[in-house]
Amino acid sequence: MLKGFQNVLQLEDLKKRIGFTILLLAVYRLGSHIPTPGIDGQALSAFFKQSSKGSLLGMFDLFAGGGLKRATIFALGVMPYINASIITELLSTVIPHLESLKKEGEEGRKKIIQYVRYFTIVLAMVQSFGISFWLESLKSEAGMVVTNPGLGFKILTIITLSSGTAFIMWLGEQITERGIGNGISLIIFIGIISEMPGALIKSVQLIKGGQINIIIALVILVLMVLVIGAVVVLESAHRKVPIQYAKRIVGRKVYGGQSTHLPLRVDQSGVIAVIFASSVIIFPATIAEFTHIGILVKIAGWINYGTFLHTLLFVGLIIFFCYFYTAVTFNPSDIAENIKKSGGYIPGIRPGKPTAEYIDFILTRITLAGACGVAALAVLPSFLTQGLNVPFYFGGTTILIVVGVALDLMRQIESHLLMRNYDGFMKKGKLKARGN
Repeated sequence: MLKGFQNVLQLEDLKKRIGFTILLLAVYRLGSHIPTPGIDGQALSAFFKQSSKGSLLGMFDLFAGGGLKRATIFALGVMPYINASIITELLSTVIPHLESLKKEGEEGRKKIIQYVRYFTIVLAMVQSFGISFWLESLKSEAGMVVTNPGLGFKILTIITLSSGTAFIMWLGEQITERGIGNGISLIIFIGIISEMPGALIKSVQLIKGGQINIIIALVILVLMVLVIGAVVVLESAHRKVPIQYAKRIVGRKVYGGQSTHLPLRVDQSGVIAVIFASSVIIFPATIAEFTHIGILVKIAGWINYGTFLHTLLFVGLIIFFCYFYTAVTFNPSDIAENIKKSGGYIPGIRPGKPTAEYIDFILTRITLAGACGVAALAVLPSFLTQGLNVPFYFGGTTILIVVGVALDLMRQIESHLLMRNYDGFMKKGKLKARGN
């Protein structure tokens, strides 16, 4: 692995991509500490200490990289963009225009991305409007959070937070195009891990103070190691579908005749399903908490973090988005057609439509197993640690995102190394690319 990192430094293009990515992530972290005008930071911090632990606010703040509890210009994080992407994908299945754009290739994809951008700004303005009302209503032991409430504060908050979200969206797209890894996922990743050192220090202080039993701390540590190992296994697991290529004689040469396999990932969606499910749960509850509408507040109470309904809904959404993402990104008919054109076939299965149906049948079964595994990893650690004095949001969602994004980043770096005839990070057990 050490030699693999040395190879990274020898590739000028890859080195520039990694440097560019680090630079933009540093810009994001810098913006996460620039406060929104008109807010008393001490009063807001006191409010979060009183109420955000184990709540949807704490989970929202986790995805915003701590920007919400500091009321920074990036307080909304990437949630409006993720929600806009989800809604646009869902609408593409019922709106003919969007469906036709998806079939137009690169040009159609660019058009859809443009619609997602516009929709992101609209959602950001709606959420920032709700946040302005919510902030004005907050009062903690340190006093009122908003120093000068009124129309001016609301307009300023909408402009500031919406602009911050638009800038984060631009950063994510630049990282994806000119850097390394998925930009939006990396922004969420860096926001989560930036909170970990503080949580670790606080945990050590609580252990020294006797507020957390050393045995409980060891149990949590072992649980984290087990979950990380399970995530790595789940992300690497795939089903091999055997493919046989018939011999072809072209002139004096014989082509084909070899046996290979089609690797189908057990978890095609990776960490995307968890991010989507989390954002869908957070979005309506956040609007309810910010606007204080009676019926919405009641619904938010039902699906608050830690409740049975929240866990049930979260599991259901993860399973749904695992299937949804797989259906959007993986087309068995196209795979079957490509196999047929290459002169290949699955032993015992006729080429064409029967092959597509066979692949779809296998994919449906392994996706169910993968979705259930992801859902279990997302909720089980939270369930096991409920009632323990954990000083930060600890759940499988956090570990799934961090480990999943880290593995995806390593796969992309690995592919860059192998394309240029360098050894990857590991000589044995190569990292499988997400598309394989």
